[in-house]
Amino acid sequence: MNLKNYNVRSYSLFTILLLCFAILFIDILSFYWLQNITQLLSRLWLKNTIYIAFWTFTIGLITAIIILKITLDNINPKRKQLLISSLYGLTVSSFIPKIIFVIIISILFFGNYIFLEKESVIVVPLVGLLSGILPFFVILYAIFKAVYNFKIYKHKLHFSHLPKSFNALKIVQISDLHIGSFNNRYKILQKAVEQINSLHPDFIFFTGDLVNNYAWELLGWDKILKKLSAKKGKFAVLGNHDYGDYSKWNSEEEKQNNFNKIKQFYKNIDFKLLLNESEIIEINNEKISIIGVENWGKPPFKQYGNLQFAIKNAIKIPFKILLSHDPSHWNDEVINKTDIAFTLSGHTHGMQLGFNYKNMTWSPIKYKYKHWAGLYRHKNQYLYVNRGLGWIGFPGRLGMRPEITFFKLISEKPKQT
Repeated sequence: MNLKNYNVRSYSLFTILLLCFAILFIDILSFYWLQNITQLLSRLWLKNTIYIAFWTFTIGLITAIIILKITLDNINPKRKQLLISSLYGLTVSSFIPKIIFVIIISILFFGNYIFLEKESVIVVPLVGLLSGILPFFVILYAIFKAVYNFKIYKHKLHFSHLPKSFNALKIVQISDLHIGSFNNRYKILQKAVEQINSLHPDFIFFTGDLVNNYAWELLGWDKILKKLSAKKGKFAVLGNHDYGDYSKWNSEEEKQNNFNKIKQFYKNIDFKLLLNESEIIEINNEKISIIGVENWGKPPFKQYGNLQFAIKNAIKIPFKILLSHDPSHWNDEVINKTDIAFTLSGHTHGMQLGFNYKNMTWSPIKYKYKHWAGLYRHKNQYLYVNRGLGWIGFPGRLGMRPEITFFKLISEKPKQT
């Protein structure tokens, strides 16, 4: 396989130049306020050192972004992926804190000047500086610590029509690995595998986005993911990133070959990939069905999924579990239209940014997706949206830790009325 033939979908040069202009504009404003703060320093050499470091970083970052854009097609895809994620992290960790710094110190300065008619020589600069430093360290934590700080979410669900033979069924769900983003750091994901296996699940369900774009991202990972252990079976569905739709290909044959290798990988790690089909599981003459659809999303995401086709041989099975990558599918085709009891999805990542405290959750992604993280219920039908185990784009997670979900399904008698 010639890796140089693969091209990454990217922004236009004009968009990149606009980004660079925005970075430069914010840095000019930041430097203006930085000069006010450094007036507190008495040593000229220290001031000059700070100024030189400030502009060296800014010019270096902008230059690196432009050079990467211009030379993007000539870089080995593996190295390209690492460079893009690194620059993304540097840009966010620099740009966001500086914006906050400029806004806060401007408000403090002008508010103090208007109401007190004089500047606070020390308090305003120090508070303003702190407003920039704190977000910077928070973002660093998100990139270097939280992004691989796996969390197990545990849920116990009760169903009156779950067959008794499946009572206390243990399920682990993982989603959105985006394996290329791990950059061959096998030991990190090995920890997640160990956490999953310690739960001794009956089933492991993976709900899509195994890769970012390419089959070559999977090289070497079969040795790690094959260690995932489930007593009764391991099942998976595809996500929107698994089809290669976000990349340029020399031919349709090349794209299909990439897709076939991704599907073959599931066989290599002993997962049953459900492609608009269902699997019937039987214990003691009692049955449940596991239904898997290909990716189904609202535009611009494509709709490869065909639920009616997937469910056709499971119509008479009383208890159905659906694996569908995009949670939008649940609202549009599942509730009130099928008797599927439990749907498992991913896709949103919780935007890798948000707030979780007990039963309170929030993320900006909620304004795009009605169901974006955690457990949802409509009458007797449940949906769970996994926050994802990996990452894509911003190489960090802030308030939205990578998730391993553990379910215990309980069979109970219908309540008497």
